Amino acid sequence: MTDTDRIRITPLAERPSLSTRIYEIADSWPEFTSHEPIVEALLSRVVADFPQYCVVATDGDRVVARGLSVPFNAELDGREETPDQGWDRVLVWAFDDRRWGHAPTTVSALEITVDTEYLGRGLSYRMLAALRDAVGSQGHDELLAPVRPNAKHLHPRVPMADYIRLRRADGLPADPWLRVHVKAGGTIEKIAPASMTVSGSLDQWRRWTGLPFDRDGGTEVPGALTPVHCDTAQNHAVYVEPNVWVRHLARPPA
Repeated sequence: MTDTDRIRITPLAERPSLSTRIYEIADSWPEFTSHEPIVEALLSRVVADFPQYCVVATDGDRVVARGLSVPFNAELDGREETPDQGWDRVLVWAFDDRRWGHAPTTVSALEITVDTEYLGRGLSYRMLAALRDAVGSQGHDELLAPVRPNAKHLHPRVPMADYIRLRRADGLPADPWLRVHVKAGGTIEKIAPASMTVSGSLDQWRRWTGLPFDRDGGTEVPGALTPVHCDTAQNHAVYVEPNVWVRHLARPPA
């Protein structure tokens, strides 16, 4: 049996005992992203409130990957399927709809995270397929995703609109994570220019990054997709992250 064959992927609703363990994964998310207010307020509640829209991968007793998504109603006034505020907006809408009983009309992925030790084994493709299966089993036709291109941090000053046009010789996106989505049948729709916003004092940013934050203007931070805007006179810095909306067909139950 190969390493890949040992890995089991299931909806989290079928394995609720793993709900408290999905963050045991050694991931590569930058430290500053955990200080985004909506992340702090809502992300940890997703697995409890929407387990049927989440998937988990295990290798024996070890949790090695997670995939999270949430349903929301895109037809209410002021809403759309692919909002400019991307990740932040759909997460807020999902919990607002749950509170007020609004029937969901679509689903947005939030993240697929693979343990760093298991990268390069094709697990990201399997996790994306499993999320599409989970969404299809709930009666939805599509899965939207505000994708965080995983090599964009190497080109922080390149506008996202230019970055997503970069292609390999075979015509596929140069970015590895966008390429996974496109090879899986996803269609790049548009940019979410303000998908996540992290703000803080300069001292906070120094603690999060180890950088001095002593000059005005854009500061390049490891892991950030764009420079963090630093204002020394106002004693704050703000990071506004763009993502890329990708649309997938859900996979109906067999």
